[in-house]
Amino acid sequence: MAKPTSNRISESASNRSRAAWLYFMHGLTQREVAEHLGISRSTVIRMLEEVRARGEVQIIVATSPQGCIDLEAELELRLGLKRAIVVPSGARGTAEEAANGVGAALGTYLSGQIVDGMVVGIGWGRTLNAMIPNLSASILPNTTILSLLGGLTSNRGVNMVDVSRRVADRLGSNCLLMPAPLVVNSAETKRALIEECGLDKLFAVARSMDIAVISCGETIIGGTSFTEDLIPANDYKTAINKGAAADVMCHFIDADGHDVDVSSSARIMSIPLDDIAHADEIVLACGGSHRAKAIQATLRRLKCQTLLTDEAAARALLEL
Repeated sequence: MAKPTSNRISESASNRSRAAWLYFMHGLTQREVAEHLGISRSTVIRMLEEVRARGEVQIIVATSPQGCIDLEAELELRLGLKRAIVVPSGARGTAEEAANGVGAALGTYLSGQIVDGMVVGIGWGRTLNAMIPNLSASILPNTTILSLLGGLTSNRGVNMVDVSRRVADRLGSNCLLMPAPLVVNSAETKRALIEECGLDKLFAVARSMDIAVISCGETIIGGTSFTEDLIPANDYKTAINKGAAADVMCHFIDADGHDVDVSSSARIMSIPLDDIAHADEIVLACGGSHRAKAIQATLRRLKCQTLLTDEAAARALLEL
C-alpha cells in the first residue's frame, strides 16, 4: 500500500530525480514507481512530465531515418548549406508538433556547438522555446547570450526575453537583454533608446556574434506576429499586399529576401537583419510545409549556413 505523503514533499527535486531514474533507467512502470515511492500514480505522471519540461531528463534518438538523411544531403547540395538537419514530421502535422520536433533537434545541435567565450544571439518563437529542455546543462561563464529583440509588455505567449534568459540559465552564461518594448511609439524613440540610453553597446556586441539562432513565420492571416498582436493588423495586411513571404523577428521580407517596409518597421526594437547576416554561423530552425516559402526567403536574405527543419518542410522546399 502506498505510504501517505504530501505533494510538496513527493514532488521535490530529489523525488523527481528518483522517479525519473526508476522509470527511465530501471524500467519500472508508473504504478511500480508510485508504490516504491509511496505516492499516487497521478503524482508520478506529473513528476515525469515536469522532469522533461525542466530538461532534467533528455531523450536523444541517436540515429535518423534514412529518408531524413537523404533529405539532409539534398538540401545541403541544392541550397548550399553547411549543415541540414531534418527530423521526422509529426503524426498529425500540426504546428506544435513541428515546433517541438525541430526544437528538440536544435537543442541537441547547439549543445555541441556552443563553447565558452562565444556570443550567441537568440531570436524567439515556439521552436526556439521548445529547444530549451533539450540543451545540455553547462557552466559557460564567459559565454554571452544576447536577446535579438525587445520584449512584450504583457506576460502572454512566448516572450522574447524569457527565451534568452532561460537559455542563459541553462548554459550558466551571461545574458544581455534588450530592455525595451518590442514596438516603440516612434522612430525617434528607437533612435534615442539606442544612441542615448546605452543600447548602442548591445547593438555593438551583436555585430560580433559567433552564432545567431533564429526562426521565421509565414505571412498569412493567422501567422505568428498577427496572432500574437505584435504588429498592427493594418501593417500586417499591407505587408501581405506588398508581397511579404516571411516574418523574421517581426521584419517582413519578400520571396527574394528583400525588405518589405510598413509603418511599424522603423519602430521595431531588434537587431537589424543586416547585422545578423554577419554572424559567423546563422542557424535557422523552422518546420511545417506551410512555412517552406518563408524558410526559402529567410535563407536567401540571411545566407544561413545551418537549417533545422522537418520532413514536410524539407520536401516542400525542394519542390519550390
